[in-house]
Amino acid sequence: MPSFAHTYDAGMDLFSIEEVIVKVGEQIKIKTGLAFEIEDGYVGLFWDKSSVGSKGLKTLAGVIDSGYRGEVMIVLRNLSNEDYTFKKGDKVAQMLIQKVEQPEIEVVEVLSETTRGEGGFGSTGK
Repeated sequence: MPSFAHTYDAGMDLFSIEEVIVKVGEQIKIKTGLAFEIEDGYVGLFWDKSSVGSKGLKTLAGVIDSGYRGEVMIVLRNLSNEDYTFKKGDKVAQMLIQKVEQPEIEVVEVLSETTRGEGGFGSTGK
């Protein structure tokens, strides 16, 4: 079962239901054995566990929409220089359930001016 480790944690921990080896540079899907019925207007977002991320594993494909009813699988990529083994019952990722806003999309010819403009990727300094 997913669980919150502490009373006011934002994310609930999700666990592997099988032993899996994630080889260096490999991207895999880890089964959780869970399916959710997320209320309309909300989304499940998957994030790294700091304990897993600190070992060089990155959580990917992290959105579960309210209409999805299949098994939740955690997509991970091993960015480290060592293979990593998840044992059955190990924490894999954490899920936050958050409210979704769906603003109206408006097509315009020109964007409004700002002081930042098109500055990005380090434009404000190091």
